[in-house]
Amino acid sequence: MSSSTPQFGERATQLLLESRRSTASDTFLKYNDAQVRLVIREQRELETLIQEAMSKLNPDKMDIDNEVNITPDIILYQTAILRNKRCLLAYHHHRLERLKDLYWTVGGALPLILSTSNATASGASSSSQTSDIRSKLSPHEVDFLRSYNASVLTFRSGVLATEEVDLFAPISRPPKDLHVHVKVIKDCGVIQTEVGAIDFRPGQRFMVRRADVEHLIVQKYLEEV
Repeated sequence: MSSSTPQFGERATQLLLESRRSTASDTFLKYNDAQVRLVIREQRELETLIQEAMSKLNPDKMDIDNEVNITPDIILYQTAILRNKRCLLAYHHHRLERLKDLYWTVGGALPLILSTSNATASGASSSSQTSDIRSKLSPHEVDFLRSYNASVLTFRSGVLATEEVDLFAPISRPPKDLHVHVKVIKDCGVIQTEVGAIDFRPGQRFMVRRADVEHLIVQKYLEEV
């Protein structure tokens, strides 16, 4: 095998390095579809090599357990296949966990994730870290987010329907009061609260029930004062 030809497992290792870089830099990288396809192609090539090696085995040569002796090359190919599978699973698991973290960071606002151009994996909005999350997702990841969101909403409307619990409220600072004084940072439009409809316009301040506006605070539309 020439020095320019990737060794078995090298492409899959690159995916793991991407995951590590994503964690270290706290950024959400674009889905590497080309590299994933190369790993899958390598899997098929390895399966072909195994079949070719198996066809060369002499069925008349049995070991003490009456099984055909497996040659070292077959073991090598099978080991490479299993390692590639683990790397692919680790790569995709890492991305899905990052997406779930992002989903909860923005308070379950799925449209915000799929349409915004300045949401980062840490939930910050910064000119130096702007990133279009939607363009970094594979079609399957978009489907996952929509399915995950549907499951969360089903749980929220079913199990928690009668509870005064905001599933999307942050837990880093537990609230001390049921009501909160907020300042409007971005136009929210008309929001239904326990005291009726309120038109939240930038610069205005309101005293409202925390459960009614918690998601807007998380999404940075409102700010506690």
